[in-house]
Amino acid sequence: MAKSYFLLKSEPNVWSIHQQKKAGKQGTLWDGVRNYQAANNLRKMQKGDFCFFYHSNTGKEIVGVVEVIKKAFIDPTDSKKKFVAVQVRFKRMLEKPVSLENIKKNRDLRHLSLIKQSRLSVMTIDSKSWKILNKMSSIKK
Repeated sequence: MAKSYFLLKSEPNVWSIHQQKKAGKQGTLWDGVRNYQAANNLRKMQKGDFCFFYHSNTGKEIVGVVEVIKKAFIDPTDSKKKFVAVQVRFKRMLEKPVSLENIKKNRDLRHLSLIKQSRLSVMTIDSKSWKILNKMSSIKK
């Protein structure tokens, strides 16, 4: 089965890529998502999928990559049991963070939800855009 790609947004003062890295091999839950579209994107994630880690509000840039290590399950922080969480672990830091400003300048990325739906916290990334963003960060993949 082909790998899918996503982008997860977090405010670095709430949960940063550095905290994600410190969580180690067991990773952490990506929980607390209460937007239906974002939750549906979490449901699409499979073990082994990769996600860009985006620092929102402060920084506004893609700073790293995490890997899904457990697919969607009922979010333990949701008392109504409507929403899901996934478990992710740190994969790598980007050599060079990719800023929202630079993403907006790239014509081939103008379709991304990151630009069109700026408040969405979990979004899909098509494979062509994944490759472009990795190239922008100096990672050959």
